[in-house]
Amino acid sequence: MIDLRSDTVTKPTQAMLKAMMQAELGDDVYEDDPTVKQLEDTAAKILNKDAALFVPSGTMGNQIAIMAHTKRGDEIILGQHAHIKTYEVGGAAVLSGVNFHVVDDHTGMLDVESLKAGIRGDDIHFPDTGLILSEVAHGSGKIGSLKQLKAIGEVAKNHDIPHHIDGARLFNAAVALNTEASTLSAQADSVMVCLSKGLASPVGSLLVGEKAFIKKARKYRKMLGGGMRQVGVLAAAGLISLNEMRHRLSHDHAKAQTFANAIKKVEGFAVKEAQLNINMVFVTTTHDVADLTAYLAQHGILIGAPKKDLIRFAFHHDVLDEDLEKIMRHIKTFVSLKSAK
Repeated sequence: MIDLRSDTVTKPTQAMLKAMMQAELGDDVYEDDPTVKQLEDTAAKILNKDAALFVPSGTMGNQIAIMAHTKRGDEIILGQHAHIKTYEVGGAAVLSGVNFHVVDDHTGMLDVESLKAGIRGDDIHFPDTGLILSEVAHGSGKIGSLKQLKAIGEVAKNHDIPHHIDGARLFNAAVALNTEASTLSAQADSVMVCLSKGLASPVGSLLVGEKAFIKKARKYRKMLGGGMRQVGVLAAAGLISLNEMRHRLSHDHAKAQTFANAIKKVEGFAVKEAQLNINMVFVTTTHDVADLTAYLAQHGILIGAPKKDLIRFAFHHDVLDEDLEKIMRHIKTFVSLKSAK
């Protein structure tokens, strides 16, 4: 089966499975799991932050960050297509009691002028602006620019507002921008990065920031049920993600580009070039997406269709170079069969 629905479907590598079996363990709630400590120290070092916290998921990491940065009744500024707004079950309202102030993010990052206009003034009628949220790389496949991210960071700093980056695919963004991940993380007070997407770990994300922030975040993690015990079995895979897997993400980007170049030559398909920044290819089609999805599934290929005429193809470690030819062969066969009717 070739699974292109998301890079979350990656399986742990053989090296990960071996490391998981051999991991030195302790009780992480007591902060004495040595493998977790090593993972957190490694993440903090790579992203040039004081400390890190291992959490079960990216959603939990983002929600803990909001809880730790804000007070109830605050307003947080984020993009209209942000994952935190759209795909995290309204958690910010339930867990942190905050409002959303939504601004344009069509480039993949917050529009800086809209961000400035959205910051509340000192008025008894207004909520306080408690947090600015960025997403790097964006779930749309866009990454924006480093200049834009730096400008967002400067706005936050000048207004003394904390800035959090949802960096589920931060390392993909660093590859695409040809920079270090620490350059991106330097623009924010806190960052969440996922280990279970393109980095192929089975479970887990990391929240990084200042020591005081991470201490507060650790308590909120416990409150949300995220205090784990002998979790070094998962942290061992995470170490391989950080030390090895992040260095191969350019191969996934290259596979996506190769596929994009091929499918746009097929009748009825058009590539969203503006969203072709990382390991995902967004394609519109005049063909029936449900029919195409069913046909490819019959031939061992799974695809994601977020909208009726839009398909997302996500490339990752488990999609081999030789799989590209098989995928294209079946897509072309599908088109031929439809044309013959």
